[in-house]
Amino acid sequence: MMAITTISSREFNQDTSAAKKATHQGPVIITDRGRPAHVLLSIEEYQKLTGCQTSIVELLAMPDALEIEFEPERAVITPRSVDLS
Repeated sequence: MMAITTISSREFNQDTSAAKKATHQGPVIITDRGRPAHVLLSIEEYQKLTGCQTSIVELLAMPDALEIEFEPERAVITPRSVDLS
């Protein structure tokens, strides 16, 4: 069974590592002035929710990059005079 932990934003700021450890038991709800404001999840739980099994590293590697045609135009930088008066 998944436990839901609720902590205040002050508690989160004072002991972030405890909040991260609590995500092993389930989501951590962080409150701001007594109202839920944020949810901290383990990456595994986040991936289950989003259906995303690809890591950000794998996405940034861009394995299909060789198939992308990209030829940017050469930038033309023209100097201009500066008025320092």
